[in-house]
Amino acid sequence: MTTNPVKNNLWPRRAFLAMGASLPWALYFSQSPSAAAANAIPVGLEMYSVRDALGKDPAGTVRAIAAMGYEGLEFYAPYFVWSEAQAKDMRKLLDELKIRCFSTHNDSDYFSGDKLQHAQEVNLILGSKYMVMASSHAKPGLDGWRQVADTLNAAAEKLEPRGLKVGYHNHQPEFTLTDGVRPMEILAKNTKPSVMLQLDVGTCIESGTDPVAWIKAHPGRIRSMHCKDWSPEAAKKYSVLFGEGVADWKALFQAAENGGGIEYYLLEQEGSRFPELETAQKCLQRFRAARQG
Repeated sequence: MTTNPVKNNLWPRRAFLAMGASLPWALYFSQSPSAAAANAIPVGLEMYSVRDALGKDPAGTVRAIAAMGYEGLEFYAPYFVWSEAQAKDMRKLLDELKIRCFSTHNDSDYFSGDKLQHAQEVNLILGSKYMVMASSHAKPGLDGWRQVADTLNAAAEKLEPRGLKVGYHNHQPEFTLTDGVRPMEILAKNTKPSVMLQLDVGTCIESGTDPVAWIKAHPGRIRSMHCKDWSPEAAKKYSVLFGEGVADWKALFQAAENGGGIEYYLLEQEGSRFPELETAQKCLQRFRAARQG
């Protein structure tokens, strides 16, 4: 039996207040006029970044993220097991905290049949705007990627009349040459303009592709961005905090906000030298500083 993601395992009030006391800068960022100006485009957290905490205590984790100053979030694939009642409880919590579910990450098989219907209902309850395919498991060759594009288009045809849009999230394979072509080019060319191309910065860079050039080449399609840094140092890779890697965030922000079509940013971390929640707070602090600079 699935547990209620909101009503079960709530943090003790004392523990939550203790964490709030350890994050004084969160109040600064939520109240500072300069921070507000720099944050005209909202920033959220991809909840995979805090996956262990989320699995143990969904409500407490969402409360902690809101207390840090995040304006939204993106739930990842395990949200799919929630019933409509559980989704309503989570939406009630989000509304209470004044934090939004910008989008969800989804397995490729959530985009057809009964799974699409269930995902649609849960996303609409949560207030999500985009249902993003997080990985495709494409068949070999470029025709396999064309089939992924067909799946995205078909899902978009069904979801858009309900006010829910479709997106695709890249990893390294989408930017790795296949028969002389980057699969991401196939997806961009063969999907409807309404299909968002959600850019994962770190994996794009690791693949050898220039993310700024990619944004400029696809105006209006990069409506959200996973702000995940990457280091070429073997001991670091994705364990660096935001701003500690090689991504040119100033140029990325400039491109995204001047033709890229960005609607919201999402911080993501696969794991760092700090605990999950501390990593999330440090990345937001560094992101805010970069946006103000």
